Amino acid sequence: MASTDWVTVRGGGVFGLACAYEIAKRGVKVRLIERARIGAGSSGGTVGMLSPHVPEQWNAKKQFQFESLVMAQAYWDDVKAVGGQDAGFGRVGRLQPIANEAGVELAQARAAGAAEHWGGDFIWRVAPVEDFGDFVPVTPTGLVIHDTLSGRASPRRAGAALAAAIEALGGEVIIGEAEERGPVLHATGLAGLEELTAAFGKSVGNGVKGQSAILAHDAGPVPQIFADGVLVVPHADGTVGVGSTAERYYDDPESTDDQLEDVLTRARALVPALEGAEVVERWANVRPRSVTRAPMLGAWPGREGHFIVNGGFKIGFGMAPKIAVVMADLVLEGVDTIPEGFRVEDNL
Repeated sequence: MASTDWVTVRGGGVFGLACAYEIAKRGVKVRLIERARIGAGSSGGTVGMLSPHVPEQWNAKKQFQFESLVMAQAYWDDVKAVGGQDAGFGRVGRLQPIANEAGVELAQARAAGAAEHWGGDFIWRVAPVEDFGDFVPVTPTGLVIHDTLSGRASPRRAGAALAAAIEALGGEVIIGEAEERGPVLHATGLAGLEELTAAFGKSVGNGVKGQSAILAHDAGPVPQIFADGVLVVPHADGTVGVGSTAERYYDDPESTDDQLEDVLTRARALVPALEGAEVVERWANVRPRSVTRAPMLGAWPGREGHFIVNGGFKIGFGMAPKIAVVMADLVLEGVDTIPEGFRVEDNL
């Protein structure tokens, strides 16, 4: 039984929204406070690739991510049913080109790992590229890695869908400032990492800038593509998200430059079907990365009634459904199921 009538969530990115939604589903009043707009930081991006770590050297982080990705279809279907808005989720899978014979052998070894750790519902396999139609990567061997666990979501649509679902359950979504009520869950991204760094006198994380773009190309419900740091994600609205850079040093967090143009050039070389596709938007912002590179979850040390959920970095949308369950268990029930390596203290 929940021990509080209200919870305040600070931050309108995917972690804050997912936690607020889970708390509202459990019958507790929730007030989400976002200073700027829903998805104002990295959760307002353009790509939305939800993909697993490679199925080898299995650990608690990979297991947690796997379980969250498995939840994704039912989770986003539920969000749509409650709030009436579609997050653009699709279990479309992913293709990765294989460069040489050594890559084939490695991919086959990882297929065995997937069979062991993923069970029978999802596969990781080596397949001929011609099995997948026209929207495919260039591959020197004619082979690709195909996994069926990966999915896509449209980040901005997902944020709007969660906000609508929170309000449909009687929660408040406030843009601006408001009084905190009950326990406070801080899901404030880079600003939150900076606040924690100041509070503890040591760096608990930093921001990594990413640049990406939206191209006008209707590929249909086909697998997304990943190679050499380039993400290519076809969306349901007739566009393709392309990204991204990883910049530790930057002057303007929201500006795009020649680094994005290089990503676009590489994406078109990787996927010839994109040649000539118009760039309809360029985007940049900063992803919050904890010291451990894992999500940072738990009670705020020395600050009773305050909790932290931060550090989504590149895997926030894939992790959010299960992270929300873990944080709701902790805040509402005092039940701690935070996995190894995810604790706030691991970054201190």
